[in-house]
Amino acid sequence: MTENILFSGCATALITPFCDGGIDYSALASLIEYQIKSGVSAIVIAGTTGEASTLREKEREELFAFASEVTGGRVKLIFGTGSNDTSKAIEWTKLAKRQGADGALIVTPYYNKGTVSGIEKHYLSIAEACDLPILLYNVPSRTGVNLSLATVERLADHPLIVGIKEASDSIDRMTALSSLSDKISLYAGNDSQIYSCMALGGKGAISVASNVLPSIIIRIASGEGDALYLQRRLLPFIGTLFADTNPAPIKYLMSRLGLCREDIRLPLSMPKEEVSLAIMREYAKLSDLLGQT
Repeated sequence: MTENILFSGCATALITPFCDGGIDYSALASLIEYQIKSGVSAIVIAGTTGEASTLREKEREELFAFASEVTGGRVKLIFGTGSNDTSKAIEWTKLAKRQGADGALIVTPYYNKGTVSGIEKHYLSIAEACDLPILLYNVPSRTGVNLSLATVERLADHPLIVGIKEASDSIDRMTALSSLSDKISLYAGNDSQIYSCMALGGKGAISVASNVLPSIIIRIASGEGDALYLQRRLLPFIGTLFADTNPAPIKYLMSRLGLCREDIRLPLSMPKEEVSLAIMREYAKLSDLLGQT
C-alpha cells in the first residue's frame, strides 16, 4: 500500500475572497476557521477554485503566509503551485515549502502542449528541486492534457509524488488509476464522483462543494454509512456549481450566504441569471441536510 498518504477524507478547494481589488483576508480567515471547525482533513489554497491564475506574485506569497499562520498546523495545508513554466512551478513550490505547506497540488502544464516525456520531466524536475509531497492534478477540460496511466505509474515511483487529483469525468479512467493504489493515492477531483472514487479504493476528495457543505462532503468522502445516499442527493446541486465556470457559481452562493463578496476576477464573471436561480433553488432543497451539519 501507499506509504506516504498526504491526507484522507475531505480537502476543501477553498475560494480566494476578494475585496476592492485585493484579497479579503478577514473573510479568508473566517472561511479557514469554518473549514477547520467542520472537521475537514485538508485545505487547498490557490487551486483552480482559488483563482490561482489571477494571483499576482506578491499576493501569492502573502496568501501562502497568511493561510499558514491562520491554520497553525491544525489541518493539512496544500498550496497550488502549478504552472506551464517548469521554473515558475519550482519557484512556487519552494515558496510553498518555506511557508509551511504540507504538500503541493500541481496541475498538468497547460497551453504549451508538452510532450509525454516533457510533462514527465516537468513533474520530476519539481520533485527533485523541492522537498515537498506532490499531488498530480489531472484536469484535461482546462489544460488540454490528459496524463496517461503509464506516465502516472512512472511518476509514482518518485517518493515525493504521493497522489493524484483526478478530474477527467471518466469513471473508466478512475477505475484504471485505482490499479495503482499501492503506489499512489487517488483523490476525486469532481464532486459528482466522490463516492465512486472511494468505492474504487480512493483516499478522499478535493472538493468545491465543501466550501459550503463541508460536513456533508466529509460524510461522502468517508465512503461509509449514508455516503451513497448523500452523493445521490447532492448531484443536482453539484450540477449547478459547474453549470458555469468554477468558481463563479460557488462564489455567487457564498456571497448570498454572507461568506464573501460577489467579487471574481476577469476574465471570469458571475453566473448567468438562470444559473444563479438554479443554484439557490437546488441549495434550498438541501435544507433538511443542512440542519444536520
